[in-house]
Amino acid sequence: MNTSNNTIQGFIKAKLEILKNWLFRYSKIVMPVVLVICVLITVVIAINANQKKAEQEETVEASEEVDMSGNLIAVPEVPLEQDAVPEINELFNKYYTAMVEGDTDTMSELVDHLDETEILKAQETSKYIEAYPTLEIYTKVGPREGSYIAYVYAELKFYDYDETIPGMRVYYVCQDEDGNYYINEDGEEDENELNYIREVNLQDDVVDLNNRAAVAYNDMLAEDEELVDFILELNTEIDKNVGEALARAEGSEATGEESEEEDAEESEETESEETTVVVTKVKATDVVNIRTSDSETADKLGKAAVGDEFTLLEEKGNGWSKIEYEGEAAYIKSEYLEPSETTEVSAEDSDDEEEDTQTASDSSAEVTGTVTVKENVRIRASASENGEKLGTAYVGEKLDVIMKQADGWTKIKYNGQTAYVKSEYVE
Repeated sequence: MNTSNNTIQGFIKAKLEILKNWLFRYSKIVMPVVLVICVLITVVIAINANQKKAEQEETVEASEEVDMSGNLIAVPEVPLEQDAVPEINELFNKYYTAMVEGDTDTMSELVDHLDETEILKAQETSKYIEAYPTLEIYTKVGPREGSYIAYVYAELKFYDYDETIPGMRVYYVCQDEDGNYYINEDGEEDENELNYIREVNLQDDVVDLNNRAAVAYNDMLAEDEELVDFILELNTEIDKNVGEALARAEGSEATGEESEEEDAEESEETESEETTVVVTKVKATDVVNIRTSDSETADKLGKAAVGDEFTLLEEKGNGWSKIEYEGEAAYIKSEYLEPSETTEVSAEDSDDEEEDTQTASDSSAEVTGTVTVKENVRIRASASENGEKLGTAYVGEKLDVIMKQADGWTKIKYNGQTAYVKSEYVE
């Protein structure tokens, strides 16, 4: 055994001696090669370390992004539930009862928050509401802990109209520190919450519920021309009265308290001026499609989020509003809009507009014959949106034409007198 070990050791020593002599002889060649190999090994190790570090950082960043934007993607696909939360049912029963009664104190307790315009509009609208005989309340879990997105399908009965009118509103319901539910309209939702609500609103069962209300409403309008006129007149009257109330409130703040005699004089002057309140801007009360024309099947240009504001070009009699969107005309369902800015037009301004109209008509091309009404349109005493309303021309009706003006209005003969309609609504 010892002899065998000695033989192996001798063999290894001999080989090492040969290697030593070879390295000594070729050291000028071998040493640079060894150095290059060492450098390459060092570089490879460094690259691998950097790659590993970068991968670790990417993993951490991805994890952080998921944590930060979790609400953006964690939208549960759960079905709508009707009457699932008794406390929320109670909340909306109180809220809609308060709307009928014009009880803005109760409404203010249930909503965070109602601004002055909304309070005045609620008070004014309540004068025309008889009841909400049908109230269906659906919910889906909201983005905050203890919150819900509520969908209220309601049928509204006005005093001056026999049938109930269907509609649907979306509400964001949250809990306060005491666990009480309230309607959140403070407009301070972050992007995560807004995105969550948008995503839920686009889920199939929510779209179906919205379509149910929209189809029922549009069918009523298509079958009853008087309803179109009634709603248009009602909205105009409410907006006018709200605008006047806001103007009075602003005037009171600016001038302070005045005597009863001064108030009476101011009232007489206001009446003599015959001012007309015009809605100039509106804001969205719900997430709603913006379309190229006033039709549910028209191309979609985008979506309006809750609180988005637009310049109002025209409120049409068919339940749509013409707005300015990205520099062009577009359309949104009127039921999803509310006034956000109004202006007063005095009789003097109206006279100026009539003078401008006369100047424009001088350069208009003379035409004879009749035109056919393409859409329900107001007939006015002057070529102005603020002109006195003489009546309504309905789809398919023939009108006697005096001349088609260059300012976008068509002069017609109506009930033996000169009148005007917007040219875009006749052909």
